[in-house]
Amino acid sequence: MTSTRVLVLNSGSSSVKYQLLDMRDNSRLAVGLVERIGEETSRLKHTPLHGGGGTRESNGPIPDHEAALKAVSAELAKDGLGLDSPELAAIGHRVVHGGRTFTEPTVIDEAVLAEIERLIPVAPLHNPANLTGIRTARALRPDLPQVAVFDTAFHTTMPESAARYAIDVQTADEYRIRRYGFHGTSHAFVSRATAELLGRAPEDVNVIVLHLGNGASASAVEKGRCVDTSMGLTPLEGLVMGTRSGDLDPAVIFHLARVGGLSTDEIDTLLNKRSGLIGLCGDNDMREIRRRVDEGDERAQLAFDIYIHRLRKYIGAYYAVLGRVDAVAFTAGVGENAAPVREAAIAGLQELGLAVDAGLNAVRSDEPRLISPAGARVAVAVVPTDEELEIATQTYALVARK
Repeated sequence: MTSTRVLVLNSGSSSVKYQLLDMRDNSRLAVGLVERIGEETSRLKHTPLHGGGGTRESNGPIPDHEAALKAVSAELAKDGLGLDSPELAAIGHRVVHGGRTFTEPTVIDEAVLAEIERLIPVAPLHNPANLTGIRTARALRPDLPQVAVFDTAFHTTMPESAARYAIDVQTADEYRIRRYGFHGTSHAFVSRATAELLGRAPEDVNVIVLHLGNGASASAVEKGRCVDTSMGLTPLEGLVMGTRSGDLDPAVIFHLARVGGLSTDEIDTLLNKRSGLIGLCGDNDMREIRRRVDEGDERAQLAFDIYIHRLRKYIGAYYAVLGRVDAVAFTAGVGENAAPVREAAIAGLQELGLAVDAGLNAVRSDEPRLISPAGARVAVAVVPTDEELEIATQTYALVARK
C-alpha cells in the first residue's frame, strides 16, 4: 500500500499520548502528550522528529478528548503531518482489556466497540478512556481504518492450567474471572527482540520477560507464545510495584473489611495506590529508593529487599514452568535503567545458569544488550521496550493485508 504512516493513540481518562510513525523504516515522525484534559490547566506537548524544529508546548483549557485530538491534529498539520494526509494508513489504539474475545489486533467496527464496552467491568479504569479515544478518532476520520491492539492479547495463548483460578468454575465463568495478563505489547516486543539479539528465531527461544516500571509484570514465553504471566484479572496481581501490592493473601481483604471496617473502595485504593514500594517506604521511584539505601535507610532497604525477593520468586517459578530457559530479559523504566535491581535479582542463581557481568551491567545504553558473562548458559539481557512501535507494527500489518 502507498500509505505508510500509522498514528498510535493511547487514551487515558484525562490524557492522550500519541506517536506518528512511518512504517517504511519504523521511524518516528512526531511524538506528543495531551494531559489534564477537562481542566483549566491542560497542556499539550508536541515534538516533531523530522525536518528540524524543537518541542512545542501550549497550555490552556482542553475540555474533552475531541478537543484534544483536534489540537493534536493541528500540531501535526503544522509539520505537514496532519490527520487528513493521504499518507496516513491507519490509527492504532491501545486498548487495555480484550478479555478472551480479542486474541489479535482487530479492525474496529460497531461490534468491536460494543465488546470493548462489555468488558468495562473487568477494566473500569482503562477501557472507558480507551473507548473515548477510539470514538473521537473515528469521528474525525471515519474513512480511515482504525485498529485496536489489546494489552491482553499476547497472553491469550496461556493454557487453562495457567489462566484459570482454583475457584468454582461456574462462578468464574459467570463473572469472567481468570488470569488475563497485561503489558502484552511490551512482552511481545521484548521476547521477539531478545530472540533477535541472540541471533535466533522466536519459535526457537524460551524467554522470561521482566517488565519493571511503576507497574511491573513477568511472563514466561515459550517458543514465541506466552504460557504464564504474573498479572491476573487486573494489573494488581504479581510483582511488587510502585504503588500496587502484587500478590496478597485474599483473606487480607476480608480482614480489612471485618476488623478494620474499610469499605471496598478504601481497600481498592489501599492495594492499588498506597501499597507496593510507596506503602513500604514512602517512595515509588527506584532511583530515590536506591539513594536512600546507599545512605543506610532501613525502610528503603526493606522495601528493596521485598521487591527483589518477589522478583526472584517469579524468575524461579517461570524457570520451572518453561523447563528450559534461553534468556531472561529486563525491560521498562526500572528494568532498563536500574543496574542494582538487575544485579540483585540474578544474584545467587548461578546453579540455574544465570549470572550478571558487573561491568556489562553498569553500562548505560538505549540499545538491546547482553549483561551476562561470555559463555553463560542462560543469557541475561536488557532490552528497551517499544510498545508504540509494536502497536504500529501490528496495526500496519493488519491493514496492509486488507
